[in-house]
Amino acid sequence: MTTTVPSSRTPKRIGFGHRMTAWDLKLSPYLYISPFFILFIVVGLFPIAYTAVISFMDWDLVRNSGEFIGWGQYEWVLSNPKFWIALRNTFSIFLLSSIPQLIAAIFIAAMLDQNIRAKTFWRMGVLVPYVMAPVAVALIFSNMFGDQYGIINTLLNRIGIPDIPWHSNAFASHIAIATMVNFRWTGYNTLILLAAMQAIPRDYYEAATVDGAGKIRQFFSITVPSLRPTLIFVIITSTIGGLQIFDEPRMYDQYGTGGANSQWLTISLWLYNIGWGEWNFGRAAALAWILFLIILAIGIVNLFVSQSLIRDEGGRGQMSRKQRRAAARAARASVAADAHRAADDVSSASAQKETVR
Repeated sequence: MTTTVPSSRTPKRIGFGHRMTAWDLKLSPYLYISPFFILFIVVGLFPIAYTAVISFMDWDLVRNSGEFIGWGQYEWVLSNPKFWIALRNTFSIFLLSSIPQLIAAIFIAAMLDQNIRAKTFWRMGVLVPYVMAPVAVALIFSNMFGDQYGIINTLLNRIGIPDIPWHSNAFASHIAIATMVNFRWTGYNTLILLAAMQAIPRDYYEAATVDGAGKIRQFFSITVPSLRPTLIFVIITSTIGGLQIFDEPRMYDQYGTGGANSQWLTISLWLYNIGWGEWNFGRAAALAWILFLIILAIGIVNLFVSQSLIRDEGGRGQMSRKQRRAAARAARASVAADAHRAADDVSSASAQKETVR
């Protein structure tokens, strides 16, 4: 029996069409998402960078030029007592609005997730306040919270409670403005949480019912843990929106300056007053960047908190990030070794077949 040596085959050359296909697979995803990033660079990143340049200058809007003064604008903002008053008011209104808003949104979403009649009607109804113009909402509620002839004080007087100074008292004005914010944004967050609730497998609730768990136990043991990623998203978006609140404080009275003693002056409202009231865009730009850094810092804190709270149901368990990376490397090495052994087996089988021939 003679042994034949297989002839060496010339490698097949990859044509231009195959290369174009490979380039298309690599580049097409970036081309699909490029319009967003191009638009963001034009209308987002460039204004941010331009504002940063202006914040270091004494800017003159008429000449569209300015004199470089370094950190002077930032020093003026941070040394101004109004900044700390505005910062206190901003965080006070943010806490008074975000916490009740989140609790109410979870409760309403849980009610809408039940088997009730006219589901579509009620789900559309919770979104109506969000569709309303913020100026209209602010005008209506500012009249409701009037000091002398407001509806709230009139109802309180009928039950023997004296008038509440909704405009002269700082805390009372914060409650009134937070009520406006809650009225407008609770329905929006409700629909987001409702969508997350509907994605929870119903098998969990059926198993819990068989085990004897009631509705309240199912809510706190199944619904709330499953909503963690969505809750973190809602908290982050509410934080960004709450720290940038402008419409409601602006329309709370007829002057729009944050009160005679800055009772409800927020950072965004003070920024507007500096830029378009005093025509000092250098200080306004510095204040805008300070607000941006505050939001960025709180966003980073939320990121670390979310990393510790989010639980992946896909099997990560209690492993740390280092352990997960080591397990992934071991899995890739195992797959490569199996592929190498399979290739060796195929090669040996081919050699034996040629020997038999």
